[in-house]
Amino acid sequence: MTASQPAEESASEGAGEGARPASALETARHQLSHAAEQIDIDSNVVERLRHPNAVHEVTVPIERDDGTVEVFTGYRAQHDTVRGPYKGGLRYHPDVSRAECVGLSMLMTWKCAVMDLPFGGAKGGVAVDSKDLSAAETERLTRRFAQEIRDVIGPTQDIPAPDMGTDAQTMAWLMDAYSMQEGEEVPGVVTGKPPVIGGSEGREEAPGRSVAIVTRAVADYYDMPLAETTIAVQGYGSVGANAARALDDWGATIVAVSDVNGAMYDPDGIDTASVPSHDEEPEAVTEYADEVISNEDLLTLDVDVLIPAALGNVLTEANAHDVRASVVVEGANGPTTTTAASILADRDVPVIPDILANAGGVTVSYFEWLQDINRRAWSLERVQEELETEMLAAWEEVRAAYDDRDVTWRDAAYVVALERLAEAHDYRGLWP
Repeated sequence: MTASQPAEESASEGAGEGARPASALETARHQLSHAAEQIDIDSNVVERLRHPNAVHEVTVPIERDDGTVEVFTGYRAQHDTVRGPYKGGLRYHPDVSRAECVGLSMLMTWKCAVMDLPFGGAKGGVAVDSKDLSAAETERLTRRFAQEIRDVIGPTQDIPAPDMGTDAQTMAWLMDAYSMQEGEEVPGVVTGKPPVIGGSEGREEAPGRSVAIVTRAVADYYDMPLAETTIAVQGYGSVGANAARALDDWGATIVAVSDVNGAMYDPDGIDTASVPSHDEEPEAVTEYADEVISNEDLLTLDVDVLIPAALGNVLTEANAHDVRASVVVEGANGPTTTTAASILADRDVPVIPDILANAGGVTVSYFEWLQDINRRAWSLERVQEELETEMLAAWEEVRAAYDDRDVTWRDAAYVVALERLAEAHDYRGLWP
């Protein structure tokens, strides 16, 4: 396992385990169709939501450090704006493709809707291995990509954010390139920036903190006092470490955390503050461990809560029968394949979906956008208070749907999202 993604906004999840995992587009359309079966919704609205509003493909040539020119392909998929401007990450990864961006933009639409944020979904990026680029090359790539998509992004049109292979520095370059062409500073064109240039306090830790907030609510729902709750966290990057540390602070017992090299395991509890996250000291978890187990063994520990917070597709048909956790809370994007989800449902193991649990990233991105528009920064305390309010409000909506319908937690989240989207489409109609 690698450290969890730094991004706010990736929302993918795996589907079946056959010859290949389901693509993000297949997964998004499957979830749309499945959720539509649970509610009374106009089939025309469902058909509209199966397709993006637009997909932009651009050529991104850059000069490499050795003087040669290399040409990359970039994309920006924009799914739906019925509830507000497009919102979604930009990733630098070799597997970036048109279909992937479309699928992930759809999943971002669901995530924003379940959180009741005034955004629609988008996703984009460049098909490049970011590890092969120097810092100077990454800057040139970002500035050229910003120029190529400048006409289709903006603070009231489409607001990118970090994702796989990108970070706060990437967003700073993109904002600067966009602002230079506009002739004025436009901090609201992206979120996930450093606070010194308009970013929000608490943004980086927001996805992990939201996982912790939702886990605490889940423990209360299932009558598991947090002080008596044992938790295993796979992945000790931005999401996993922040979730583990918050839950540790709130009294839970964190018995396992992991990185790519394996997992630290201590049934008596881990002092998470003393274990460096991937960002603080890459791949160091096992160096601080007295007992090391594999990532695979971590997934099947006998604990109250399992938080997969590393990669997608780690809970599969092969290991879902062996999961012994009472509850799974998805910290990563899409850690549970569709087949595994069905197995866990048959075993009555609740799975709290990523589009709710790790939505703190896009929620604090919304706060950052508000701060940029109003030119007034919020304190970390206010950000955390507002995040908790929003997360608990979304939790209550999903909980109500779960209690009122014979559905899984994932279905309940998608029902909440789809009902909001359908209502907005009904009011706005189809133009002309």
